[in-house]
Amino acid sequence: MPQLLCLGEPMLELNRQPPDAAGRALYLEGFGGDTSNAAIAAARQGASAGYISAVGEDAAGRALRALWTAEGVDHATVLADPAAPTGLYLVTHDEAGHHFAFFRSGSAASLLGPDRLPEAAIAAARILHLSGISQAISTAACDAGFRAIAVARAAGVRVSYDTNLRQRLWPAARAAAVIHAAIAQADIALPSLEDATALTGLARPDAVADFYLRLCPLVLVKCGREGVLVATPGRRETIPGHSVDAVDATGAGDTFAGAFLARTLAGDDPFLAARYANAAAALATTGYGAVAPIPREAAVRALLV
Repeated sequence: MPQLLCLGEPMLELNRQPPDAAGRALYLEGFGGDTSNAAIAAARQGASAGYISAVGEDAAGRALRALWTAEGVDHATVLADPAAPTGLYLVTHDEAGHHFAFFRSGSAASLLGPDRLPEAAIAAARILHLSGISQAISTAACDAGFRAIAVARAAGVRVSYDTNLRQRLWPAARAAAVIHAAIAQADIALPSLEDATALTGLARPDAVADFYLRLCPLVLVKCGREGVLVATPGRRETIPGHSVDAVDATGAGDTFAGAFLARTLAGDDPFLAARYANAAAALATTGYGAVAPIPREAAVRALLV
């Protein structure tokens, strides 16, 4: 059984590239879904990782299974739904950054409710990882997230939660209520500073850490290029960002989560694991797409030298 199980929605990705010589807009096919990205990032660091979800019995679902097989991510707990499609999203870029357009209504993953969870697999893991997106895509998915957390806690499995706020998916008040209720039952909270400001109104990393430490014993405030603030009740440390030739930040936070959890499973303390994950996330911005640029351990170690 995988030591790390991630729960959420995998998606086919079409990422807009710079125009060609004729000015045509070209799209690079890839894969995404925040918790799928995290599972792949963890596996690329050598962790035993698996995924919980559902995909359609379609070309995108088959391609995702082939991806997980190639990446060493166990997908025995991914269901196949013959009546629902696999989700799709587009990524575009401009001076303000990267932007997403999602086509996921009625997707197979959004129909995965609490009655279809692989509870034995969750109870046998060491860490369960999920996110705000895992719970935002539908009421069934929201309930499944809380049930998965309950199963994990009852079995002594640690719970990791990434805010990954997508405001177009749900009203702000519901997002804050659900995300904070989940984090209050988690062992590891992974809010980005941008998400936290939208959810709490707080703009300083230390204030955000103070807020989430009232809910969860370990908080990592992801601050993009500025690095990450790691906070426990007895210690906090800001780990600076790395200077790299960044072209696309898609999936960088997911890479951070997966790399952090991989190093946690390997025995690193939170501060050492975050230092490693910070470097992995920086490298993930040096290529296009959510999955292709996720680095492997040798590249991360080289940046850390």
